[in-house]
Amino acid sequence: MKKSKLRSSANLSIKYVFIMAIMLSSYLNLNAQDTTATPETRKIQIAIILDTSGSMEGLIEQAKSQLWLVVSELTKATYNGEDPILEIALYEYGNDRFSQSEGWVRQISPLITDLDDISTALFAMKTNGGSEFCGVAIQKSVKDLEWSSSDKDVKMIFIAGNEPFTQGPTSYEAACGNARGKGIFVNTIHCGNFDVGIKGQWKSGAIIGGGDYMSIEQNRRTVYIESPYDDKINELGLELNKTYVYYGTKGRSKKQQQETEDANATTYSKSNMTKRNSIKASKYYKTASWDLVDAVADKKVDLKEVDKSTLPTELKTMTDAELEAYVKKQTEQRANLKMQISVLNNQRDIYVAKQKSKSSEESLESSMVNAIKKQALSKNYSW
Repeated sequence: MKKSKLRSSANLSIKYVFIMAIMLSSYLNLNAQDTTATPETRKIQIAIILDTSGSMEGLIEQAKSQLWLVVSELTKATYNGEDPILEIALYEYGNDRFSQSEGWVRQISPLITDLDDISTALFAMKTNGGSEFCGVAIQKSVKDLEWSSSDKDVKMIFIAGNEPFTQGPTSYEAACGNARGKGIFVNTIHCGNFDVGIKGQWKSGAIIGGGDYMSIEQNRRTVYIESPYDDKINELGLELNKTYVYYGTKGRSKKQQQETEDANATTYSKSNMTKRNSIKASKYYKTASWDLVDAVADKKVDLKEVDKSTLPTELKTMTDAELEAYVKKQTEQRANLKMQISVLNNQRDIYVAKQKSKSSEESLESSMVNAIKKQALSKNYSW
């Protein structure tokens, strides 16, 4: 792949970042319910490790703005026609707010499926000066996370930063080699000049880790392409939100979190919110831990045993039969809305691809998607 392609792409870098930072969430007890899988269910596991030292504000902004675009690409992956589970973990490093004994590295979230938690975590990230020890960060993610033991699952690390890859008490060679030995691809993203990143051994780390090396301009703003389908998708997204029926001790706060992350996505652009709505209509948006519609569909709750005091006010006095009928209605409405959003999103993707093709500038985004696909295809996944 030519250097020029790797140098030019805010969007892709963002996506990579996002993948790495695809990423966020320290609210972990909620996800054990959502990640339960049969032995046959395949997984895509991604750990995103972001440098949050003082010069990395632009990187964090790209991660926030590109989360839904990156996840959107991952929703198209299948294994033998089946949908895999997507789990994302988030780490930050190079920040003096963390413990020196931990190498200035902090786990924000283990491998989870809750994308709202990931978004919340990203928007909570703050930069501060510090020492950037890439080897320590990679080693900790390999050691601490619950990586799948199956060689059929896709396991990736994305680490982004701007200092030499060689710093710290743990050698990057050992850390990347250890990851690769466990079947984990290590992808490196240097935030700065391509050749400077090579001299700083970022490319060497990717080679040892069996992944890809990329270079991005972390302070470049994301360019959004709006489409004729955005308004309708977002209108349907508002209707989709009405089908969520919170329950349990954390149900109400999770519904409020959903609304907060809608607002966060909207702060970047209409098209960014459109992508979030397309994800909410996909298989990867998990809400069974707090939403009755998904919980009943996944057989995680018995409506007759639900504590009605934790339900929305208008449902508290319903009989069991009335509640069952209400949830059934919301289930049917949600399925219909998801279908409409999915159809429109497919048309939107075609439109956006055509608009991008008119540009003479190579997109880093395409490079990143190719890297993800290449590593997944090696495990017999398809798009």
